[in-house]
Amino acid sequence: MKRVFRLARTGPDFLMDELTDVLRTDAWFEFNPLFLQVYGKLRERKAIGGGQELLRLRIYDKLQGLVQRGIVEKSGKQYRGIASALAALAERVAAQHCQRLLDIVKLPQGEQQSASD
Repeated sequence: MKRVFRLARTGPDFLMDELTDVLRTDAWFEFNPLFLQVYGKLRERKAIGGGQELLRLRIYDKLQGLVQRGIVEKSGKQYRGIASALAALAERVAAQHCQRLLDIVKLPQGEQQSASD
């Protein structure tokens, strides 16, 4: 049987992790200070891909998605995370990541029986 390998992005979304970590505090943030905090944390992790302007757009897009899903409140030009919704999001993302990893490492049905013999 021919094996087919595929590349899959299985790693965590560092940008979303850092964004939600900053928003877990009970403070209101304007976008620029929020961006600078997330950008600084991503630089510490050496997890920045692309330029600063591209990252600014990605963060803004993710932030607006969180607002639309009711996970982040928006008042004028300020944003604040809703702690319970952020916790539920983190749990759901972790579960999805684990499931993707399990799907990747599962052997095809025929190979499972021969591997257990």
